[in-house]
Amino acid sequence: MTSLIWLDDLGRPTLPYQKMKHGKQVPQQLVIEVGDTFKKILEKTAKVRDEHPEDISVSQAISVVLDRHPELRQKGLAHEVMQWFICRMEAWFAADADMISLKTWDQEHVLSGGHGLMVQGYDPVIKALAKNVDIRLNHRNFVADAAIITVPIGILKANLIEFEPKLPDWKVSAIADLGVGNENKIALRFDKVFWPNVELLGTVAPTSYACGYFLNLHKATGHPVLVYMVAGRFAYDIEKLSDEAAAKFVMQQLKKMFPKASEPVQYLVSRWGTDPDSLGCYSYDLVGKPIDVYDKLRAPLGNLFFGGEAVSLDNQGSVHGAYSAGVMAAENCEKYLLEKQGPVEKLRLASVTHEMLEALVPLQISRM
Repeated sequence: MTSLIWLDDLGRPTLPYQKMKHGKQVPQQLVIEVGDTFKKILEKTAKVRDEHPEDISVSQAISVVLDRHPELRQKGLAHEVMQWFICRMEAWFAADADMISLKTWDQEHVLSGGHGLMVQGYDPVIKALAKNVDIRLNHRNFVADAAIITVPIGILKANLIEFEPKLPDWKVSAIADLGVGNENKIALRFDKVFWPNVELLGTVAPTSYACGYFLNLHKATGHPVLVYMVAGRFAYDIEKLSDEAAAKFVMQQLKKMFPKASEPVQYLVSRWGTDPDSLGCYSYDLVGKPIDVYDKLRAPLGNLFFGGEAVSLDNQGSVHGAYSAGVMAAENCEKYLLEKQGPVEKLRLASVTHEMLEALVPLQISRM
């Protein structure tokens, strides 16, 4: 029997809109209580961090806290709910808790405003930024005075780009010392909606690996679409399946909640971990990551400049971070060229501010 967690658009547990025959909903109060306990555990990991000069994983720190405070250890259904909260944490980093650095996991700058969904995708943004820009694809040879490297961190880690001269050891080490996460989505489109009007449909299990959740796109877009989210090792395991097998597996999870669920009329499966143009989705802090890794990663090499989410000052792992890091790299490149060549009228690499972007593109954003 599968237990369910249903959340509203603020991430709070909400009551069901219909009865489940085989799946049962986790009591709302239990979700709240376990969530509060999870927060207490994470707060106590700060003391563990202070006691360990050497970095350890978040998973190890949680184990230490539970050994010291057995009253925080959960049993039965409460334990499964706790694993679901760990699952959601792992999804944030796109990595398993035993890979995430305790030293830095809570040090990032989180943007205000909550989550938003780009209803039309990022195509309007790309088109606005690409306006009046000479873009060429699949060209092998270019001669230029400077270059900005913005490929995903997974590509750099795989050494798929041959630099001549070779990158210095300190730059290679910085690339190796940063983790690259993996999070995949299996989107299912149905002919009609048969689920409640909540943001997330979660399933709990004895381990975080076996937990999961569906993102309800119908709430934001009006289309009868559910998206199953998988991260870390689970995301890589999903990529070993064919699209058909992955969709079938996800439907098995869905039918544990809704036994009479109809079959999807269409499905899409992402494969960021093995996509040759990405080899992962976004960066995260590995256990033992040097404190200066981001400074070294973003540092220019003569006429080479580095952009992308992995070199963002405050917002790694986000679209905003990728955008701001790209602007920063462009400004540094412009400064380099101006100092080298002097003012040139044709050289106008103006930064595009958020206000300008919003004026150019009427973005449709849903807050779910």
